Amino acid sequence: MIQVTVHGRGGQGAVTFAHILCASATYDGKYGQSCMAPTVERRGAPVQAYGRIRDKPIVERGVVLAPDFVVVLNPMIMTAVNVEAGMSDSGKLVVNSAKDLGLNHEAIYIDATPIAFDILKLPITNTVMLGALSAATGLISLDSIEKGARLILSRFSEEKLNSNIEAIRAGYEEVKRGKGVH
Repeated sequence: MIQVTVHGRGGQGAVTFAHILCASATYDGKYGQSCMAPTVERRGAPVQAYGRIRDKPIVERGVVLAPDFVVVLNPMIMTAVNVEAGMSDSGKLVVNSAKDLGLNHEAIYIDATPIAFDILKLPITNTVMLGALSAATGLISLDSIEKGARLILSRFSEEKLNSNIEAIRAGYEEVKRGKGVH
């Protein structure tokens, strides 16, 4: 089973990220299960969301204690949370940052905030980072991430949904071009 932890702040889309990731798994013929850490979610407060992906049904629930992958939506979260806690030596991070932050595990850095501002006109990086995770890990295909986003974000207007798909593709392409990879 592959386990993913997403770190962000309330209102930045960490929980939505996990829901899209796990819904996307089904389009790749896998099973996905997502949840968020038990917390009082309020805008700006640290939030953790979790995803589990496997080729068999998943019965485990609750927090992920030993993530294979960690996604950091906002690098400022690292002043409040140890994002590498519980990771194995082979764990990998995908971090929204313009520079190397000197983490102990392999990390892929992508400056997702300017991409989100350019495409979405908001500093909400979750869909940019979904594309980056797909490119950095191959865990879920880009096509399936887009399908999962269309499913989970179906309440959005067509224009807003298409902008989020564009943000996913931009994050994917940024990592595939090798920008920010360390």
